[in-house]
Amino acid sequence: MVDEGDGNRPVLRVVPGGAARSARKEEALLAAFLVGDDQAFGDLVRLHEKLVLSLVRRYARTPEDARDLAQRAFLRAFEAARRALRRASGGQFSFRRWLVRIAINLAKNHLRDETRFRPISLEDVEEARLGTAPAGTAELEKRERTELVRRAVLALPRRQREVLTLRVDAELPFADIAETLRITENAARVSFHHAVQGLKRLIEEGSA
Repeated sequence: MVDEGDGNRPVLRVVPGGAARSARKEEALLAAFLVGDDQAFGDLVRLHEKLVLSLVRRYARTPEDARDLAQRAFLRAFEAARRALRRASGGQFSFRRWLVRIAINLAKNHLRDETRFRPISLEDVEEARLGTAPAGTAELEKRERTELVRRAVLALPRRQREVLTLRVDAELPFADIAETLRITENAARVSFHHAVQGLKRLIEEGSA
């Protein structure tokens, strides 16, 4: 999703869904991870880190929060994979699907907690004391546009927000979105349509 357009008006650009990851490669890496292969651990992170960061960044206020959420998602997914693979008897286990669900749940919980109590950084306090602002009008406008789109995404109904995030930020096909959220593919498409229309309306209202 791109949130910059002509002038000061943000523009929503939908990126086509990307190709699915190789399940066979993932299964091999999981098997290696289970027997203690540290290289497999790193390879699995590299395989999915872009996806996870894309999922959580809409819910996180800062890049540091997004990286922390991504790290926690990987750790929880690895523990879930370890338990599931030990119990499995020849069955298949989709680490990617578990990772996506865990990342979304962590991000939603983070947003809920942040709304309940938002910490103030030392930098914010110092800027308020000195009466300083971020350097450069262009940088300030960029931050405002980014925050406008973030608030608009968070204002969408929960299902629409989840489908939009998976489709636009994570670039997942609708079949994968449906499987991840345990809904039908048609329901995923309908939710995405409503999400795009709602997001455009919210951005226009916020820019007015």
